[in-house]
Amino acid sequence: MIRNININDYNYDLPDEKIAKYPLDERDMSKLLVFDGDKIEEDRFRNISTHLPAGSLLLFNDTKVINARMIFEKETGARIEVFCLDPISPSDYAQAFAQNGRCSWKCLVGNSKKWKDGRLKKNIIVDGKNLDLYITRVREIGNSFEILFEWDNPDICFSQIIDVAGNIPIPPYLNRNSEDIDKVRYQTVYSHYQGSVAAPTAGLHFTERVMGDLKKCNIQSDAVTLHVGAGTFQPVKTDNAAEHEMHTEHFIVKRTTIEKIVQYLGNITITGTTTVRTVESLFCLGAQIFENKDVDAEEFHVSQWEAYEYKDKYNVREILENLLSWMTAKGLEYIRCATQIMIVPGFRFRITDRLITNFHQPKSTLLLLLSAFIGDEWRKVYGYALENNFRFLSYGDSCLFLNKKESK
Repeated sequence: MIRNININDYNYDLPDEKIAKYPLDERDMSKLLVFDGDKIEEDRFRNISTHLPAGSLLLFNDTKVINARMIFEKETGARIEVFCLDPISPSDYAQAFAQNGRCSWKCLVGNSKKWKDGRLKKNIIVDGKNLDLYITRVREIGNSFEILFEWDNPDICFSQIIDVAGNIPIPPYLNRNSEDIDKVRYQTVYSHYQGSVAAPTAGLHFTERVMGDLKKCNIQSDAVTLHVGAGTFQPVKTDNAAEHEMHTEHFIVKRTTIEKIVQYLGNITITGTTTVRTVESLFCLGAQIFENKDVDAEEFHVSQWEAYEYKDKYNVREILENLLSWMTAKGLEYIRCATQIMIVPGFRFRITDRLITNFHQPKSTLLLLLSAFIGDEWRKVYGYALENNFRFLSYGDSCLFLNKKESK
């Protein structure tokens, strides 16, 4: 078990001018820092395929960011902001977005002291039709609320509602309101399944041209789906990061993707920390099933420190092959799970061989994950990036970490 992690050891000075407030004109023209555990190279992201070995597998997160922020006004003029986090009724994301007439979500509520009860109304136009959208506070859930959404046109589904009524939730550290450019550029080109309130930003650099180059270089690709939660921006507030309560996120992985992971074990590049959390949680889930084949598939959950308990207990190939056999027996084509996994120094990566990621905030769980992957060398990398005009955070530049000194 991880007991002591001084978060102050994962701090660095990030001047505001180093934070990219807007994306570059061309996604794949972002700078790429390549680190092989020894030396640092600079390139442009559009050349990423030249740094990855032919015959390898590249995994993405194909989640799509929703317009999670909605503004309502009371008759008094008070502005109430509702930020959708997770669906409650129904709890399945796809079903929630397909609802007609009503659904409820776990939401953060801004200016909640000004809205104690009663319904708030917002008039919107969807597909040329006027529609009244109502919200009601149902109950408190910690620092958030269950909010009931209702609308008076049963032919309109919630995904249409949120597209019109909401705004894209760009990161708070950009210190600006979302703009039209964010509707396109705060999504990956391969985004597909709605559910995230933050982008898997390592994927923002990919273009159709880059995807085509990967194919030409015989680099296979596949996707998992993890819906990124607002907790990704939650700072570590305790000096001992081991006391930090990690946020929970939900993922789905198809059977065919697990089969491909097994096929390419030892030669897998992961795009982004969200994909890392998914595939490494997949091993934990497989271990749960190995230990208890009667586990309830409707209640799959990977806890914060579970991965550390397995240590060298299981072989990853055997665990994933057993998982596939279990899925066959159950007639499952995909796995759905909630994960609270926290990846910190001392973590054993079982599926991640190479990592594509952006530059992360000081004292963040994402920086802890990076340190778990490359050790204290993160200081060398970040120091170089700061000195050589790399752009930081969500709209910033990219890194490729070749953990096994695979530079060419």
